Amino acid sequence: MMHMTFYWGREVTILFDSWRTKSWVDYSLSLVACLLAAAFYQYLENHRMRVKIAAAAGSAGKGAGGGGVESRKFGSSGKWSAARVVGAALFGLNSAIGYMLMLAVMSFNGGVFVAVVVGLGIGYLLFRGVDDESVLVADETSCACA
Repeated sequence: MMHMTFYWGREVTILFDSWRTKSWVDYSLSLVACLLAAAFYQYLENHRMRVKIAAAAGSAGKGAGGGGVESRKFGSSGKWSAARVVGAALFGLNSAIGYMLMLAVMSFNGGVFVAVVVGLGIGYLLFRGVDDESVLVADETSCACA
């Protein structure tokens, strides 16, 4: 039976029919997995932003004639530069994780919802809540699937 409203209970199907929890141990381990996946989402988003900033700094240094360490690290600038390809791959992976988290929340289990929200908060605190990243403020979103 699929729930259409939030409920609290240890029996839940998360994402796949094979991922069903029947005991409190299964349920607790599933909540920890959801929490870690949400924190990992924030880690990947932070890493993607750092790649984007390093690529921008590398192309700015290259334009000034410096070349810069970042530009050598990420290859040539342009439409198919290594930084753009890595950034696109990280964006795709991060979007997939975000949509999976959204679908997990759509199990309508209160514990799964809380685990995902707490995981996103912990991930933000650990990986994205650093003061020296004021450049990233314009590109931040609160949506887990954006």
